[in-house]
Amino acid sequence: MISVSAFSQIPLTVLPSGGNKKAIVGEQIGLTKVVINYDRPGVKGREGKIWGELVHAGYIDQGFGNTKAAPWRAGSNENTTIEFSTDVKIEGKDLPAGKYGFFIAYDPNECTLIFSKNSTSWGSYYYNEKEDALRVKVKPVALQQSVEWLKYEFLNETENSATIALLWEKLMIPFKVEVDYIKSQIESFRKELRTEKGFIWQSWEQAANWCLQRNVNLEEALLWSDSATKAGFEGDKSFRAASTKAQILEKLGRGNEAMTIMKNALPNASMGEIHQYGRTLLTQKKNKEALDVFKSNFEKNPNQFTTLMGLVRGYSANGDFKNALKYANLALPLAPDTNNKNNLSAMIEKLKEGKDVN
Repeated sequence: MISVSAFSQIPLTVLPSGGNKKAIVGEQIGLTKVVINYDRPGVKGREGKIWGELVHAGYIDQGFGNTKAAPWRAGSNENTTIEFSTDVKIEGKDLPAGKYGFFIAYDPNECTLIFSKNSTSWGSYYYNEKEDALRVKVKPVALQQSVEWLKYEFLNETENSATIALLWEKLMIPFKVEVDYIKSQIESFRKELRTEKGFIWQSWEQAANWCLQRNVNLEEALLWSDSATKAGFEGDKSFRAASTKAQILEKLGRGNEAMTIMKNALPNASMGEIHQYGRTLLTQKKNKEALDVFKSNFEKNPNQFTTLMGLVRGYSANGDFKNALKYANLALPLAPDTNNKNNLSAMIEKLKEGKDVN
């Protein structure tokens, strides 16, 4: 015989008490995953009685648990938790990766946000300030429109930061989260390049090029580009991989090595890749070398709009406006669209005035 009492204490799953709503919201800031678990109370006709009343100011004795100075649980029912997959900065202050209980000591002028190492207790009944990992102060912001159900939103997002805001009734409590995206991305590259993703040259080139574009970690990026251009990976036949390596060498002050690599790589390059390399040399003020590259591209791909434009830019950069104008006029009827035709027409007028078009 099965005893009824054996099952009498097993609760069934129902909605949270008070008709509140459970919610999970998360975003990725850089490579950092941020997840907030919380319960959402509603205003339910209590306008003007939320802040400072239903949400008590400061710290109070709630008459239960073992704390006499409890902050607000930043939601309803269970305590609100917030989890960061990497180290972050909250309002400029360091907070290690991890899962935290999130509490707010409300004040109409300046709220104290509390990130507690204790993320498992119910509400704030067992809050202990000795378990605080971080406290920061922020100013609440008045809202024009009332928000019925408490919610958390991610605002003002960039590559390495976001503002997380609690919104309820006519108040918003925002705080800024910053991550070290550069550090996280480089660490991610190091890990992934040791997996199956490291068995193709494109992965090594991608990691090296990412560092090149941001001008960071260049010595290690050069090692990654060495792997990308190694024979057997097929990257030794890639102009793109060679170009990335050469640009890193250039930034490291090893320009002669960079030129040698590019000279050897040119036979593997497409018309567009050669043209772009010439443009890169122009930005480096290597005008003579750029013209040589544009000439070789024209010899390989004669009477193409792209190669003619290369000669226009190359001769112009070297002060030979007569030849630049000659090739500009040859390129004009080959312009692929109206924008290119208009831009080239403007260049022709500049060249007639003896002005560089670059």
